[in-house]
Amino acid sequence: MYNNYKIVCNTAAGRRRYMQYLLPPILASDIIDRYDIWINTVDACDIEFFKLIAQKYPKVNLVWQPDGIVDGINSINAFYRACVEENTIYLKMDDDIIWTEPDFFEKMVAFRVNNPGYFLVSPMVINNALSSYILQITGKLKLSKYMNARANHSILWRSGEFAFELHDWFLKTQLPDARYRQLYCGKRPIAMNRFSINSILWFGKDMKEFNGIIPGDDEEYLSCIKPTELGLTNCFNGDTIVSHFSFYSQREYLDRENILERYGKHLHHEWSKIPKMEQIDKTVQAILNDIESKKSEIIQNPVPYKTAPVPTKKQWELKFKQFTRMLKHRKYKPNNTKHIVV
Repeated sequence: MYNNYKIVCNTAAGRRRYMQYLLPPILASDIIDRYDIWINTVDACDIEFFKLIAQKYPKVNLVWQPDGIVDGINSINAFYRACVEENTIYLKMDDDIIWTEPDFFEKMVAFRVNNPGYFLVSPMVINNALSSYILQITGKLKLSKYMNARANHSILWRSGEFAFELHDWFLKTQLPDARYRQLYCGKRPIAMNRFSINSILWFGKDMKEFNGIIPGDDEEYLSCIKPTELGLTNCFNGDTIVSHFSFYSQREYLDRENILERYGKHLHHEWSKIPKMEQIDKTVQAILNDIESKKSEIIQNPVPYKTAPVPTKKQWELKFKQFTRMLKHRKYKPNNTKHIVV
């Protein structure tokens, strides 16, 4: 609770390989009353992971896709229909948020309460095109050339090479000795511009005004369409930071460069200094290891979902993308183009 608001965190889940780093700070936070894990996957091992976490931690509430169909990001919008409780602040975290400030939840909830006029508020997100743009404009991040404010920017959003440079810069120069605080840049309102909703907060009463009905793409609707209809702005809290692993176009490159493992090494070290965090981390790792040891059995479990049929044209498009990715992987060489000036 905070100022008589119930605090509900939620995540459209998901992938356990990322959530092993998201879960400990959420489970350890005293300010979060409930953690809703939206089960938006047909991976039996991921589902088993969430079930075991929920058995261990009463704060965790598993939420099944309301329509009984999983179709990647296309089936996320239905979950918002339950995010309309009065006197409640909802805090949505992508499943691949892999680092948060130690007092992230307290700072963001306080910012949300103190700034009720915005529709959505977001922290500054490492690896988010609009956040990178703000860091560029405020002189916190020096880029090789000016890059404009587009959510789907060809470099700031799409490029795996850029994402690697950004994470590498953050890991090497900002995380040691909590130097990331030098990136703080205050309140940054934004209007009529889509942004990636990697981490957002809203009031349940505001979502209740339209019954949480999100037509189509939740990101376009929540970050751009609905606030424009309402004549409201959104806002980045530039004094609070999280790190987001990747967008789909960046993932293969970052995996080759072991970025996730580097964050994991840092987090395990930091959490080992805090008994509460260390215990949660060890529990999560033990559950992960148990699932891995029983993987062949678990994948035989039935999944309680239908999957959306993939049109023939889409199937061929997916096969072509897989083929081109395979070619890129074979020809992979480190890219010497530098987007970040250190």
